[in-house]
Amino acid sequence: MSNYDPLDQESQDKHRKARDLKEKLADQTEIDDIKWLMGSKRGRRTLWRFLDRAGIYRTSFHQNSMTMAFNEGVRNEGLRLVGTIHQAAPEMYATMMKESNESA
Repeated sequence: MSNYDPLDQESQDKHRKARDLKEKLADQTEIDDIKWLMGSKRGRRTLWRFLDRAGIYRTSFHQNSMTMAFNEGVRNEGLRLVGTIHQAAPEMYATMMKESNESA
């Protein structure tokens, strides 16, 4: 167990670099996972269901403010997922939308 020393800049830099690398690897893993899901019709169908349930294409308004806050939180997570999809496999997003319209 190491003690934190606020004056040890070298140790702080080392920990910061390790944390940054860990975050970068986690981000890349998420992108790779989305690419894998978007690579199959089943994966695109599953992601479309998540996006539909998140309500990204409808308002989150509700007269009860707590319900509206919850809806907006779910919608925000859906929008985050859309952003990841656009980053990982932007060309497949249109395919996913087309397939969802065909099955409707």
